[in-house]
Amino acid sequence: NEVPNQFSLSQNYPNPFNPSTIIRFNIKDSRFTSLKVFDILGREAATLVNEQLSPGKYEVDWNASNYPSGVYYYKLVATDYTETKKMVLIK
Repeated sequence: NEVPNQFSLSQNYPNPFNPSTIIRFNIKDSRFTSLKVFDILGREAATLVNEQLSPGKYEVDWNASNYPSGVYYYKLVATDYTETKKMVLIK
């Protein structure tokens, strides 16, 4: 139950993936947090987190079985912290 000393967004695992992947991130203090997935054109594909979170380490599973193959971006926003990473869905 360690409290992280910084915000961070890890690379999803596995990457490339089919049909699901795990996204891990750290929140250092209590904040409203969102984690969203976007397609290559920047359209929102999924909202995985959209709530007030306490400090801690989090893990979210995204099942993309209903999405087409391609490059996707996932973006973590926690008030003034933002980070985006790329992932690849291969079917």
